[in-house]
Amino acid sequence: MKSIPLRDKHEALGASFTDFGGWEMPVRYSSDLAEHHAVRESAGLFDISHMGEIFIEGKDAASYLDFALVGAASEIAIGRAKYSLICNQAGGIIDDLIVYRLGQNAFLVVANASNREAVVSAMEERAKGLEVEVRDESDLWVLLAIQGPKSVSILSEITDSLLEDLKYYAISEAELAGVPCLLARTGYTGEDGFEIYIPVESGASVMDAIFAAGKDKGLLPTGLACRDTLRLEAGMPLYGHEMNLEINPFQAGFGKVVRLDKQGDFVGKAALAKLSQVAPEKVLVGLEGSGKRAARADYEVFVEGSTKPVGVITSGALSPTLGFPIAMAYVSADFAELDTPISVDIRGTQTAFRVVKLPFYKRAKN
Repeated sequence: MKSIPLRDKHEALGASFTDFGGWEMPVRYSSDLAEHHAVRESAGLFDISHMGEIFIEGKDAASYLDFALVGAASEIAIGRAKYSLICNQAGGIIDDLIVYRLGQNAFLVVANASNREAVVSAMEERAKGLEVEVRDESDLWVLLAIQGPKSVSILSEITDSLLEDLKYYAISEAELAGVPCLLARTGYTGEDGFEIYIPVESGASVMDAIFAAGKDKGLLPTGLACRDTLRLEAGMPLYGHEMNLEINPFQAGFGKVVRLDKQGDFVGKAALAKLSQVAPEKVLVGLEGSGKRAARADYEVFVEGSTKPVGVITSGALSPTLGFPIAMAYVSADFAELDTPISVDIRGTQTAFRVVKLPFYKRAKN
């Protein structure tokens, strides 16, 4: 397994580790519930340095990304970001991405760790013949994510930047504890917060400064286990669960991300145009249960009177925030209507759920 740059510091904080996408990652420090509630009620600090940072620069950068991805990167304002997908020619999802525009001809594309090599390879192939440079700088950055309602007050202790002025899905240069960083108001938990791109040699000092600033504000180190329940409550997909090469954007509920109306061709356009005209046979839905038994990934979904499964769970847990089981599943489109009663086979027992709207949880906004 690969190690993140600050692994020793996480071990000193009491982290337990797990293999995630070939990386040895902190899975928890204290308890999953304590870390989950810290993010919902105060703040948590995640180290997600396993993610891929791919910088795109050159005269053709914007038009190149319009061709390489399904979205319209050329429409992103400088300092803003958009969620996007990179698909293959058949319309299957290679990865989901965040695209930040750093300048007129400069972008940062952030990929999932397990897909980093596949994304870089595809993007390099799609850059041939264009005036654009694709640079994989993933090993040069520490990426920390502070998430939770106290994120602004904590970071304000170590920066002069006007954090309240940084909008959601925006990015800017900033100094944290005297270290130049890229600061993005993005995250994967459903809470307010920031993702901080730090040169690897300065990662330890910035992390120490954040923990010092949050010492009396409830900040906890937080691992992948609570990150998973947080993103599930927020209805956010995880590649390898809700998305893969066999799933297309329309099945996953991301039809609006695919910009079939943008000028010019893009990889997968022909296939996606055809898929957009046909109702998907299976679609991603949210499921809500009662009791305390959670539906887990790969459990089968049934409807009353059927012995043949009509779907499969992709992610599921007992929601720490809501107190009842929640799950995402791909089900036959015939049974995807809201409030449709279904059952999940949980270790041989048919357990009642119903189809609900995603996300399961939305934070209260000031």
